Amino acid sequence: MAKAHAVHILVKTKDEAGKLKQKLAEGAKFADLARKHSVCPSGKKGGDLGEFGRGQMVPAFDKVVFGKPTLEVHGPVKTQFGWHLIKTLSRS
Repeated sequence: MAKAHAVHILVKTKDEAGKLKQKLAEGAKFADLARKHSVCPSGKKGGDLGEFGRGQMVPAFDKVVFGKPTLEVHGPVKTQFGWHLIKTLSRS
């Protein structure tokens, strides 16, 4: 089964996600922004979700983690939880 290791930042609005993505583009650290802004419990760990298998996350999230290039920030991606910025660290 395919596995991936990803980090994410979860916020309530697309606008907020867009602003955070801009800060990342300007050199802000992903983990710092996750700790400060993410409404997901993983924010306390810098947004780290650890390793998980395909199908363990909601479909829109899975599609990015298993389908887009690694080590790039993707999003904003909408799920029932809110808006995500997602960075896949590794995939096997």
